[in-house]
Amino acid sequence: MPAARESLLDAAYTALVRRPWSAVRMVDVAAVAGVSRQTLYNEFGSKDGLARALVRREADGYLAGVERALATPADSRDRLAATAEWTVAASRNNALVRAMLTGCWSERLPSPTLAAVRSSSAVPAQRRADGPLPAPADFVALVRERAVAVLSAPGTPRSDAAELARSCELAVRLALSCVAAPPVEGGVTDLVRTALPRQLSRTLG
Repeated sequence: MPAARESLLDAAYTALVRRPWSAVRMVDVAAVAGVSRQTLYNEFGSKDGLARALVRREADGYLAGVERALATPADSRDRLAATAEWTVAASRNNALVRAMLTGCWSERLPSPTLAAVRSSSAVPAQRRADGPLPAPADFVALVRERAVAVLSAPGTPRSDAAELARSCELAVRLALSCVAAPPVEGGVTDLVRTALPRQLSRTLG
């Protein structure tokens, strides 16, 4: 991503942390990023375009964290527990990630339509941002698919692969339940390790 675009998204995110999206001004975002307002409009087209790009970047950042958690050198149960732990931490620390994963958008946040919008942008990254944005169910499916791809060994029997897919989805849904209602005792790791079948580690880990 070009440096100017990244700086503008950083400035927009910082502004959003400090005040509601409705109070964020494009001229202020441009000034903080050290570029002209015209550069901002050339890159994103409008404030709605900036919002879509910001949401897309935070979604990508969350999924990159999922990849890192799944790459943890551990057995399958621990990797899924790490993925769940990351989901809870990312939701706690990033209001946009929390909104995307739960579908609960507060009045402070931008709330772009999840459907694709007509795009006339010449910027490839903006054309992608103008495409469909993931809904909560999409995130569950994306994490499940990535986990299955990473954790399935070549030649894994179909029944074991199906069990892994169910376990992956369970881990994500447990994490999302902890986002909505944090556990009183222990944490998401304990919940996931308790809920997932023990044979998962022996078969696939």
